[in-house]
Amino acid sequence: MALAGFTIYSPFLPLYIRELGLTDERQVRLWSGIIFSAPAATMAIFSPIWGALSDRYGRKIMFERAAFGGALVTGLMGFAATVPQLAMLRAVQGVLAGTVTAATVLVATTVPKKRLGSSLGMLQMAIYAGSSAGPLLGGFIADYLGYRLAFYMTSAMLLCTGLSVLFFVRERIDPERKPADHTEKCDQSLPEPRRVWLSKLRKANPRAWLAASGSGLLLGVFAISLLGRLGPRIVSPIFTLYIEALAPPSARVASLAGLVNGASAAAAALGAWLLGRLADRLGPQRVLLSCIFVTAVTYVLESVAPTVGILTGLQVVAGFAMGGVLSSLSAYLAALAPQGQEGTIYGVNASLASVANAVGPIVGSALSVWFGLRFPFIVAAGVALIAGVTAAVVGRRAGSREQVANE
Repeated sequence: MALAGFTIYSPFLPLYIRELGLTDERQVRLWSGIIFSAPAATMAIFSPIWGALSDRYGRKIMFERAAFGGALVTGLMGFAATVPQLAMLRAVQGVLAGTVTAATVLVATTVPKKRLGSSLGMLQMAIYAGSSAGPLLGGFIADYLGYRLAFYMTSAMLLCTGLSVLFFVRERIDPERKPADHTEKCDQSLPEPRRVWLSKLRKANPRAWLAASGSGLLLGVFAISLLGRLGPRIVSPIFTLYIEALAPPSARVASLAGLVNGASAAAAALGAWLLGRLADRLGPQRVLLSCIFVTAVTYVLESVAPTVGILTGLQVVAGFAMGGVLSSLSAYLAALAPQGQEGTIYGVNASLASVANAVGPIVGSALSVWFGLRFPFIVAAGVALIAGVTAAVVGRRAGSREQVANE
């Protein structure tokens, strides 16, 4: 419910900017990038602070903080009178947000060990379901009931989630499991073949893998993670405007944007599951390279898409491939994380995701102002190709390090 609420208004934010009085098309594109980037920038700063506070005061209260704070700020967005006010509220949202992280940690520290994998899997399904349903619902509300009502509905949904956790969730630590054993908790959520594979890699020669991380192999994976997330974020602020340019004059743009975004999120969920299982059999490098190549080609084709229908089909393919990219990167990070430093590694990766979410929309909106709506897709394809080259280099180095570890 929280994810559906947060994604209700994502398809029509550029259109809402116009309703707030901004008519110049170049300014609409520029402010769209700022508004998309603002919460990611503040979230990158405050997420470690909330994480430290959750260790001291509990995870349940952190979820309530994110839900109730998000409800307040999102409700105020519906009363925004100017674009700078909306941008400021979006920045405050990033300070208070974090329902996904809070829910994940809450589940991981309270669910019994024997049910950890299935519980985290159910949580991931709920996240993808909300991300798919939110844009569809938001587009319908915006076109038929108005933009501001969508913010009020999001506020009500977040309020319901906060109250649900407040009254129905009890935080407790499972005595069967050591909370500090981060590696074990992460491995339990993986399929058995991958758990066996990771166990062999860690036990073969830990010093060799630690040396591999220190020599730059892990930095290469971080670079792939940053570049892989940067491409989609470059096109995100102008995607609705691009749909508007392709759609007939009488089309309901918000509904179309919600449909395309929802279909892409659903495809990403399916891709993460299917291609993650395939990576267990073929290895993460092959799946990662294939998915990055497909993503680059898809962005090029989207830049010349003649209709919204073709754009939707291409976006579904891109979402499916992105699911494979993220699942393969997870396998790499799990294998390369030095023993006892897994939390730090995953924390750095989360910070890189926030950096991509903050930088990408600004870059995409600026490119659209200077070169038109189609050019950000070309740049996103170029970023994907750079990620592919980096993945090929990392794959070769990982293969040689694995041989050393086995020996």
